[in-house]
Amino acid sequence: MAASFAGLDLLATAVVVLDDEFAVRYANPAAENLLSTGAKSLIGQPFLGFFAERSELERSLEDARVIHWDYSARNVTYVRIGRAPVPLSCTVTRIDAFGMALLAELRPISEQLRIEREARIESEQQANRELIRNLAHEIKNPLGGLRGSAQLLERELERAELREYTQVIIKEADRLQTLMDRMLTPHRTPHLEPLGMHEVLERVRSLVRAEFGIEIVRDYDPSLPEIRGDREQLIQAVLNIARNAAQVGSNGIIFRTRVIRQITILKQRYKLALELQVIDDGPGVPEEIQDRIFNPLVSGREGGTGLGLSLAQTFVHYHHGVIEFESRPGRTIFRILLPIR
Repeated sequence: MAASFAGLDLLATAVVVLDDEFAVRYANPAAENLLSTGAKSLIGQPFLGFFAERSELERSLEDARVIHWDYSARNVTYVRIGRAPVPLSCTVTRIDAFGMALLAELRPISEQLRIEREARIESEQQANRELIRNLAHEIKNPLGGLRGSAQLLERELERAELREYTQVIIKEADRLQTLMDRMLTPHRTPHLEPLGMHEVLERVRSLVRAEFGIEIVRDYDPSLPEIRGDREQLIQAVLNIARNAAQVGSNGIIFRTRVIRQITILKQRYKLALELQVIDDGPGVPEEIQDRIFNPLVSGREGGTGLGLSLAQTFVHYHHGVIEFESRPGRTIFRILLPIR
């Protein structure tokens, strides 16, 4: 039986296979690890016996078996004698292979929440990109007329102190023009080429050091393979995150890279992915904007445009990746996840 499902051994997600009586007939290594029980002890045991919500789960398993309905639950609690209960997300799918009835996929709630959060971010980013594009186009046209009118008015003014006011209009119009150009920039199609992520990070490191005088500590994985990406977009994405850290008063920043295996990014499963962490010791992201930090025009810093992280997320999405973060005063970690193809 184990040989029949050997392909599932490679999954990082916990998977168990059930027969018609809902007894466990196979458990992959990830399930052994999650349930803290060896496969030999799991096989033959009633699946329902592992959880506190037995009657509710049994009805759902029956539905999945009879009508081929996938059952998902957020509130399944794995009960272990002498240990704290573990909240899990459970998805059950009917299968017709080797006499088995159902395949159950188990995830810690935190992992399920991460996947759902990524899906929400992707949806929001698509809406934000369209909003930014329309807004930028609508603002750019009247800006040209505003600036031109101010220049014409300036020629008619004889008093120098009055011309100072027209200069304010012209300079602010130019500033808004630059801002609109930045808002439209990410819609350029990425130019993909083989590149080393550490080259990108070294470029960002030199820019931040020159601009802010902050030394960035490197914790690089030497085994990191090349990826296909747009060099300039990735430099800008990482630079926006690092600049944010420097501008809020961080004393130290760390760049950390790792290879991670068997991970789901934006609903797509990848065997390998690159994880880049940008870690700082600043005051952290204000709690009241943490749910909106990647939205355009949302900033936790006085004088900030609120575009840096939105553009960074957009550039990373163009590479089928995602940016996540966790933050508390004294330690903020932004994680860029990029698939390695």
